[in-house]
Amino acid sequence: MNVLTLNSEANWQARVAHAFSRAAPSYDALASAQRQIGQRLWDSLPNSAYKILDLGCGTGYWTQRLAERYPRTQVYGLDLAPGMLSRARQRYGDHIHWQQGDAAALPFGAHDFDLVFSNLAVQWCRDLGAVMHQLYRILTPGGQAHITTLLPGTLEEIAFAWQRPEALLQTPNRASVERAIGKSGLTINQQTAIVERFYYTDLQAVMASIKGVGAQLPRPNTSLTRADIAAAKARFEQLRQPEGLPVSYHCLTLQLEKSP
Repeated sequence: MNVLTLNSEANWQARVAHAFSRAAPSYDALASAQRQIGQRLWDSLPNSAYKILDLGCGTGYWTQRLAERYPRTQVYGLDLAPGMLSRARQRYGDHIHWQQGDAAALPFGAHDFDLVFSNLAVQWCRDLGAVMHQLYRILTPGGQAHITTLLPGTLEEIAFAWQRPEALLQTPNRASVERAIGKSGLTINQQTAIVERFYYTDLQAVMASIKGVGAQLPRPNTSLTRADIAAAKARFEQLRQPEGLPVSYHCLTLQLEKSP
């Protein structure tokens, strides 16, 4: 959930959607980091809601949990990737409303939802300001958005191992996120920035965890040689901890509200 470097602005959404659609069959088995980060968000949700949007729902894991937690509520799952939505519909059925769409141009009416849940999705959106304005538009007065997103420094160990700073997902810093929220009209009720570290046995396991959830390292003009891979392994080994090879996610958890 996140080192995809794309050369063309026009192709950004199409290629993100393609990468995540391709990853859909393996996503659930490899998304342990994303699940752990999402649990922190889950614990902050309100006791009741009437209409809920899971923004960037992926294969529907959290969407289904929302439907179970709020059984009398209409729950919608939106994602950019058709492959993710196909997987979600196949697994959980049509009691959830699945919708393909863009977070910066949501296909819903004004004041449509009183709760938006979004776990590690909005960092893929180039225009965070547009996303926040859309959230303000679709939320009812008093409605809340509970969001986790990523900050600069995420996956820094991978960038170090491959010696490619461009491998880092280009995310806005915390101040930029706060400005985008402020301009939208939403209010920040709570925010927490933490670094979550996950550990893997070897470089192959690290890369599987990244590629398996839809992200991929930028490809050089020529194929990687055995020497390139050996050098990356050696550099990563310099970072090894007793728990294994570390991979860091710099996470920002937000609880936003539209004023009543």
